[in-house]
Amino acid sequence: MVEGLGLKGPRGWAFRDVSFTAGAGSLVALEGPSGTGRTCLLLALTGRMKTGEGRAEVGGLPLPRRMAAVRRIAALGQVPGVSELDPSLTVAEHLRERALLQRRFDGSVRALLRRPGTRAAEARARIDEALAAAGLDLAALPKGERTSVRDLERLEALRLSIALALMGRPRLLGVDDTDLKLSDADRAAAWALLRSVAAAGTTVLAVCSEAPAGALRITTVETTTKPDTETDTATDAKTGTDAKATDARTGTDGDGGTTGSAEPSRSTEPAESAGAEPDAAAEDAEDAVDAVDAVDAEDDITEEGADDALAETGRA
Repeated sequence: MVEGLGLKGPRGWAFRDVSFTAGAGSLVALEGPSGTGRTCLLLALTGRMKTGEGRAEVGGLPLPRRMAAVRRIAALGQVPGVSELDPSLTVAEHLRERALLQRRFDGSVRALLRRPGTRAAEARARIDEALAAAGLDLAALPKGERTSVRDLERLEALRLSIALALMGRPRLLGVDDTDLKLSDADRAAAWALLRSVAAAGTTVLAVCSEAPAGALRITTVETTTKPDTETDTATDAKTGTDAKATDARTGTDGDGGTTGSAEPSRSTEPAESAGAEPDAAAEDAEDAVDAVDAVDAEDDITEEGADDALAETGRA
C-alpha cells in the first residue's frame, strides 16, 4: 500500500503524490521517461531511500520508519550505481560470493556450525534454485560458469542479477532499466521472466519505459518545481517530478484474488514554474545522488553489520 508518497532532495522533488495498492505476487511496472524519478521511487519502496511525505507499507512494514526491516525482505536486481555486476568477475564468482554472504549474514548460527560438506551442498542447492527461477542456463554461456560478466548479453546479465537477488528468497524484488537496450524478443522474454517470479509469490517492482500488458502500471511524469528561495528564481529553478499512479490493468493478490484499479493520483504542480533543464536523464541522476546524500544525513536508524553488508550486494 502506497499513499501520497513523495521524496524531495536539495534539487527539488524526485517524485510526489504516488498512490497505489498491490497485493503479494503482483508485477508492478514503474513506467515513464528517463529523468522522472522512477529509480528513486524503486529505491524508496525497497527501503533504500527515505521519503519525506506520505506513507507506505511493504509486507506489513511501514515506511520510512521500518526501512531496515524492509531491506531484509526486499532484494535488488540490477540498479546502476547501487547494485551492479562486476564486469571483471565470472558468473561462478558472482554466485559463490553471494552464497557466502547469504550464509554469513542471513543464516542462523546453527547453520554456520554445520559440516563444510553440508554447507556446500546447501549453497549449491540454493544457487541451482535461483538459476532455475531466473532461467539462466550456465551450459549455454560461451564459457559456461567461467564466462565473464563483460561477455554476457544484456538479457543474460539481467537473468544473472535476478538470480543473485533470488538467492535470498525475498518477498519483494526491484529491477531497474528492465527493457533498456533489449530487442523485442528479449523484452518479451524479460517480462515473461518477471511474471514467473511474481507468479511464484514474490512481488516485483520493475522500472521500464513501457509497461507490459497485465502489469500494474505506475506512471511517473516530469513537472517543474518552484525553488525554495526567492533569489535568482529565473536561473536557479530546479526540475522536479510528479508521480501519478495509474492501473490500466488488474493486479493479483497473494490469495489469487484481484486488486482494484489504482486511481490516478492528483498532480500538484505549482502556479509559478521555470523551464525544465534540457537533459532530463542527467538531472535525474543528480537528483538521485542528492536524495541519497540527504537520506544518509537524516536517517537515524542504525543497523548491525549483517544489514549493511547485504545492502551493498543488493539483497537487503
